[in-house]
Amino acid sequence: MKTTIYHNNVQYVADLSVPLDISIPMHSNSVLAWHIPNLTINPVATDNWVADVSRGAPVNFNNIHFNPHAHGTHTECVGHISPYKESINKNLKKFFFISKLISITPKKRNNDCVITKKNIQMLVGPEENVDTLIIRTLPNTDNKTSKNYSRTNPPYLLKSAMEYIVKIGIKHLLIDLPSVDKEDDGGALVGHKIFWQYPQNTRINCTITELIYVPNAIKDGLYLLNLQFIPFENDASPSRPIIFNLKKVE
Repeated sequence: MKTTIYHNNVQYVADLSVPLDISIPMHSNSVLAWHIPNLTINPVATDNWVADVSRGAPVNFNNIHFNPHAHGTHTECVGHISPYKESINKNLKKFFFISKLISITPKKRNNDCVITKKNIQMLVGPEENVDTLIIRTLPNTDNKTSKNYSRTNPPYLLKSAMEYIVKIGIKHLLIDLPSVDKEDDGGALVGHKIFWQYPQNTRINCTITELIYVPNAIKDGLYLLNLQFIPFENDASPSRPIIFNLKKVE
């Protein structure tokens, strides 16, 4: 199935039968952050019955215990930092976007690795007219799908980098890190606040998606993004961003 898309007065075709999944599956040994124990999936059990077909039950019937911010790819709204606890399910009502995928090697700064304004400015500008930015950090290995980021001080975006992202009109930001902010920043959350322009001019319909994984076989460039999530009434939800190649019509 193919669909035609016009962007910046150029016609593109996206083949919806060839999806590129950039989410991380959630399981007991998947990616982990924020000092949270591993996700657990266990059958419901009573005194005389365990809901596991391999143990004689007619069905598998599991309880799953997880935290959306810690256990895999997730999309969050301003409710993540707001006392009103806005819901991602209420705030995001559009699910297809023209997106730009860029790859960045974070810069060493003192004891940190950071993403700078220059890193982003060199790869995407306002003239591209995209409202969604996907950032893949380098080096890029598949250990990102199972890494425990807790107490590792992962790379993060500098204040000026996030200000630039907002300035060029990015409304949805996807990144392969556990946060856009420094792991231990004393609760400042500067990047989150700048992105959502919180609290003065809150961009209520904008989202941040963290802990994605973009395989190396997927090249930088323009894509059609389908951003889906479990419809939890919560500030964040596990999500499955899918991108599709865009082929220019000559």
